[in-house]
Amino acid sequence: MPPLTETIAAPAGTPEDLTALLGAEEAEVARVMQICNACRYCEGFCAVFPAMTRRLEFTAADTHYLANLCHNCGACLYACQYAPPHEFGVNVPQAMAKVRPNTYQAYAWPRALGELYRRQGLTVSLALAASLALFLVLALAMAGHLVHPPLAGNFYAIFPHNFLALVFGAVFLYAIAAFAIGIGRFWRDIAPAREDVPQAPLDLPKARRSAAAETAYDIAVLRYLGGGHGVGCNEDDDRFTLVRRWFHQITMYGFLLCFAATSVATLYHYLFADEAPYPGLSWPVMLGTVGGIGLLIGPAGLLWLNLQRHAERSDIAQRPMDLGFIALLFIISITGLALLVLRDTSFMALWLAIHLGCVMALFLTLPYGKFAHAVYRTAALFKHTLEKRLPNRIGISGD
Repeated sequence: MPPLTETIAAPAGTPEDLTALLGAEEAEVARVMQICNACRYCEGFCAVFPAMTRRLEFTAADTHYLANLCHNCGACLYACQYAPPHEFGVNVPQAMAKVRPNTYQAYAWPRALGELYRRQGLTVSLALAASLALFLVLALAMAGHLVHPPLAGNFYAIFPHNFLALVFGAVFLYAIAAFAIGIGRFWRDIAPAREDVPQAPLDLPKARRSAAAETAYDIAVLRYLGGGHGVGCNEDDDRFTLVRRWFHQITMYGFLLCFAATSVATLYHYLFADEAPYPGLSWPVMLGTVGGIGLLIGPAGLLWLNLQRHAERSDIAQRPMDLGFIALLFIISITGLALLVLRDTSFMALWLAIHLGCVMALFLTLPYGKFAHAVYRTAALFKHTLEKRLPNRIGISGD
């Protein structure tokens, strides 16, 4: 892939000229953005088009920034007079979708592992198989057998707490480090240029705080999954529906509730010396149960939408990555809820090993799978909300 700081001026010449200077996917985004910049019909649809109007030329980094702002709602495709079969062939959602995995691969850490994005279906399968085998063997070695007398839900009778904390803590910290390094590199390429940031009268720290608050709100409500008119995404029959936003919200908040359950349990263990198992009406169990149900409903809905989405709006090559992540979330929820139900039975060790194997597979693939879209999209949204507060140096209205 060419350096992400390489520039294409508008007008940039033929598509062949663009591809020679950028990768094919980045060149296509630059081409359609130049057409959209002349049209402006979709200017109010989402964050992409106001961000686009602040540019008369597009670097490779700009195409990655704009691609990660796109939420693939489909509004611009169905509204566009230049969409296929027009000879201009403007398809913004598909062009952006093809660039996003390039972002994840280009900024992956370590760089050599960026190739895992291209083989995500195989990666998830191998990680899941290896993790399941590991925990099943460990459970058998530690418990002596996978079917046992009831242990009153005491997971630590199978896997000691310190062992679990060490193994999962190390993998989780690695995932955080991988994302932090990748986002740091991404931000260095897309951050507002120094000449765009005035010394006065703008209070830049205040602008950053305000931009961060707006970004957090946009993420919390998934604002840009409301479609170009705020009434939802366009689906296969060109109708507006909020169902895609609802399933994303259920998945996101289900994931956060499960994370909160683990965090609260950690506080109970270390701060109050209150060790698991916890009763059914305790905060860790209630948060985990509600979150687990959310991770059943949300991923099931996203799977349904993904399988019926028209190929014109997506990048078919990414389907293994999408489906792998959705399937992992669903399996983790199923096994977690089954473990809750069966924790007082003779099958607790078996279900604990299966559940922990699935969770480990998620942790191992977290920096190199679909979860990356949430991380890079957050950075792109923050740049957009900060950029809106800065002067538009090309002097064209778009905010």
